Amino acid sequence: MARTSVELRAAAADDIAQAVDHYLAEAGESVALRFIDAVEDAVTRISRAPLVGSLRFSYELAIPDLRALPLGRFPYIIFYVAATDRVDVWRVLHSRRDVPDEIDH
Repeated sequence: MARTSVELRAAAADDIAQAVDHYLAEAGESVALRFIDAVEDAVTRISRAPLVGSLRFSYELAIPDLRALPLGRFPYIIFYVAATDRVDVWRVLHSRRDVPDEIDH
C-alpha cells in the first residue's frame, strides 16, 4: 500500500511536545510513551489513507479540506490537510481546547 508523506508544522510538533511533557509530569513515562505511540499510529494511518479524517471542522471554520482525526484513547485531535503529494499536519490539540482560536490559516 502506497504511503503519502506526512509533514508536521512547527505548531503541531510543539503541541505534541507539550502533551508529552504534560503526561510525563502528571501520569508518568509509560503514559507519555503510549501517547507517542498513538500519535505515530495515527500518522501512519493518515499516510495510508489521507482522507480518513472528518471534514467537520473544515465546514465550521471555512478552511477547505481541513480534516480532523481523534487520537484514540487520548483526548487529542490531529488537524491536517491532505494534498496530492503530502499531508500537512497543522495542529494536535486537546479536544477541550477552543479549536477556532487555535487553528492558524
